[in-house]
Amino acid sequence: MNAAGEGPQLPDAVSVANAKTTLLQLLARAGVFTGDTEELIGLVEAGALARAYEEITARAGSAPGDKGEPYESGWLDGARDVVDELGAIATRAGRRSAGSDAPDESPEERPRVRRMELERAQVAVTPLYLSFTSVSDFDPEVTSEVLTAILGTMSSRQRAQYAGRLTEFSASHRARLERLYTEYGPGSPIAIHGRYSVVHSPTSLAVLERLATAPSALREEWDAAELPPAWLDGLTTAWNASA
Repeated sequence: MNAAGEGPQLPDAVSVANAKTTLLQLLARAGVFTGDTEELIGLVEAGALARAYEEITARAGSAPGDKGEPYESGWLDGARDVVDELGAIATRAGRRSAGSDAPDESPEERPRVRRMELERAQVAVTPLYLSFTSVSDFDPEVTSEVLTAILGTMSSRQRAQYAGRLTEFSASHRARLERLYTEYGPGSPIAIHGRYSVVHSPTSLAVLERLATAPSALREEWDAAELPPAWLDGLTTAWNASA
């Protein structure tokens, strides 16, 4: 509480709704569909709730001051109730943002890939790819097709969390990925040809993550998209050689 004994000055519901509507209208003028904007806003809101849940959970394990066992027990019970409820709210918000709030949806269901999911995947993978290699003059213009096949291996909830998964994969396999892009990527002594051409695309990092995580599902979606089998075979060869 502040010096006047008042609570924190939080934004009221009307002002928040006004800000959201303003953002929707501004982005609509720029050509962004309202549904896409609402999806991104929902994901940001869910993320804010998740971060708040993590912070409060970390602080809720002890009572303030030294006021005796009954006080401490009551404080901890109350704190756990609040944390549990916040966790439930964050979970529901996360499901809504991922488009998977329906009670009868299977966690393994793989619905049609939506445009905003493709946009988020591309935004996630490009800077990670550039942390290993440079921009190539030979980037196959099949970004949407490759990312659609990749996202087709996942549920809606997994797609919503794919940026984090890619970041973890890149960090966990950094040395191996560095060897791969040094040996096969832009500027490498390997001649550019069909077998390794997709290594020159940022999407290659996403393909490698799926090769390590869900190879069978990736092959299924790859074949369904009628992408060149040699590209996937070339990346598989490069991935195995860099181990």
